[in-house]
Amino acid sequence: PFSSASHQGPLPAGGMMSDVELLEELKKIDTPTITNVVATYPGNELCLSLYSPWTENWYTDNRLGCWYPELGPMAGYAITCTYSVPDPNYKELTLMDVLEAMDRLGKPSIFCFQQKFPPELADKVGLSGGNMTSSMRACGAIGAVTNGPSRDIHEIRPMDFQYLTRGICAGHGPQAIQAVQGPVSISGMDVAPGEIVHMDENGAVKFPADRLEEVVTNAKALLEKEDDRVGQILEASGLGEVKAILSDHEYVKKA
Repeated sequence: PFSSASHQGPLPAGGMMSDVELLEELKKIDTPTITNVVATYPGNELCLSLYSPWTENWYTDNRLGCWYPELGPMAGYAITCTYSVPDPNYKELTLMDVLEAMDRLGKPSIFCFQQKFPPELADKVGLSGGNMTSSMRACGAIGAVTNGPSRDIHEIRPMDFQYLTRGICAGHGPQAIQAVQGPVSISGMDVAPGEIVHMDENGAVKFPADRLEEVVTNAKALLEKEDDRVGQILEASGLGEVKAILSDHEYVKKA
């Protein structure tokens, strides 16, 4: 049958999988399926309805592009940071503070960094390059999400480290870290430190870490259900058969 992602059967009974193992299971599931069980399908028995779908900022919008789609889905704990131009009155934080946070907290991690540069500079900041990425990778990060550009796409490619960014840029000027492990907002997604971030070529989604097992379990069940449905539709002949197959789907239910 048609399959939208590589996945296996249900989780072992009794919640026997560790968080690290659950994060590995998430890497077998596409991001749209994760959004479906987090909040996209309210009313569906498999949707956890963790957020109001339209009014809360829990997934990224269409401003971000994926550097390495071939890597597939990534998932990890959010490490957050805010960058801007140097502030002469505040020089307390450096990249080392980010790396220490990555080393202390759960692994793997996703670096979620908000760029707050002035409008005239925002499109010229090739912020995170090969040096930063290799350092973050050594401290347990496997991907990054940001609302601005980054650089060194060729150098980072062999690192198996994913990026979702708003463009690519060759250079930058002076920059500084304004906050580490505070709330950030990245292209429509509000992220707090320690939340789970799931990302692939479709974008990124976040959800509370204490709902990890539920999200994995429900996403696997939804994939099985959707794969079976899509397989039936691909073999259907005419509108009548399609209507019968979709009779209980959210797309055809009347409000």
